[in-house]
Amino acid sequence: MEKKTILTGIRPTGNLHFGHLFGAGKTWLELQDKYDFYLEIADVQALTDNFHNPSKVHLNVFELTSDLLSIGIDPKKVHIFIQSQIPEIAELTVFYSNLVTMARLYRNPTVKTEIAQKKALFGNDGESVTYGFVGYPVSQAADITAFKGELVPVGEDQLPLIEQCREIVRKFNSIYGDILKEPEPYLSKTPRIKGLDGNEKMGKSLGNAIFLVDDDETISKKVMSAVTDPQKIKKDDPANPEICMVYYYHKLVNQENVETVCEECKKGARGCVQCKKELIGKMNEFLKEIREKKHYYREHPEEVLAILKKGTEDARKVAVSTMRDVKEAMQIDYFEKENNHDE
Repeated sequence: MEKKTILTGIRPTGNLHFGHLFGAGKTWLELQDKYDFYLEIADVQALTDNFHNPSKVHLNVFELTSDLLSIGIDPKKVHIFIQSQIPEIAELTVFYSNLVTMARLYRNPTVKTEIAQKKALFGNDGESVTYGFVGYPVSQAADITAFKGELVPVGEDQLPLIEQCREIVRKFNSIYGDILKEPEPYLSKTPRIKGLDGNEKMGKSLGNAIFLVDDDETISKKVMSAVTDPQKIKKDDPANPEICMVYYYHKLVNQENVETVCEECKKGARGCVQCKKELIGKMNEFLKEIREKKHYYREHPEEVLAILKKGTEDARKVAVSTMRDVKEAMQIDYFEKENNHDE
């Protein structure tokens, strides 16, 4: 039986952190054995708010790819490709832009939230929001449909983007015929990973993230600053582990001992410093193999480049096929019959 196609993407704006690994990476590792998997390094989308710093995006394409390989993404099972190197995505984005209004884009809950965040960050009325930023759901629809994506792994906050894609597909098919596949979301079973400060979102800009490339000293400093139960004043005071970020991370990397951590915390039988030091050790142990693989790929950038080149070539073949069908349906394949006749 032919495998269904999965399409997902990640923006190359920095290294992977624990939120990426547990929120999406673990799901990807499970899915790579079950589906025809396309994983997009979305450098064009990264440029929507990093257009003034292209060197950052360029560097992170390779850093991010080596991170993905280090956590176990297998290039023999997953087509890892670079978005900007598939011109058919840009073509589809232009065609789709005629099928969605600006008003609809502004109503997209995900876009509204991110625009509000930019306004809060820059303290203006939205003048910093570009056309590319508002229109990225259209580009994302092109990403998915170019590769005939049937399933898209997402968190609940990304569902409005998938619905926007489905709307575009339905509109296109209603005008030009049943050409495009309407994708379905594949909801991650793992909830969003909280930051060290207890924030519901982990991120570099929030300063609350643990990155997979962090060394021992960096992890030690970060964990020692993690938020614990504010009611625990003295070492032997009982505490509530459920509001402690140290316990939260024990559940991720120290599952074999997490019940003991919980019980001792509740009884006041362990101090916060002891608990943090144990977590630091477990985190470094957890990251050991990932760090070794990361070091290997940093020492062998030619392998990373070859993997990206092969993945992009494979992905491009599918996108070219999709674009051929799209142009024929839109009656803009002016020279295709002539080319076929020449052959």
